[in-house]
Amino acid sequence: MLAIISAVLFFISFLINAADISTNDTFSSTNIMLLGLMVLALHVAGIGSGWSVGSRRR
Repeated sequence: MLAIISAVLFFISFLINAADISTNDTFSSTNIMLLGLMVLALHVAGIGSGWSVGSRRR
């Protein structure tokens, strides 16, 4: 799920940069790209991957 969110943020960042849309400093393409990298790092770290069912063997 976090990887999909990251891909969407990267796509929005690309559109802002490619269309040369002027935005305020908060929603610049660099800031959105950094948010995408943060979400991608969380995904790689295993956060947000859901509950894992641990099986115990006797």
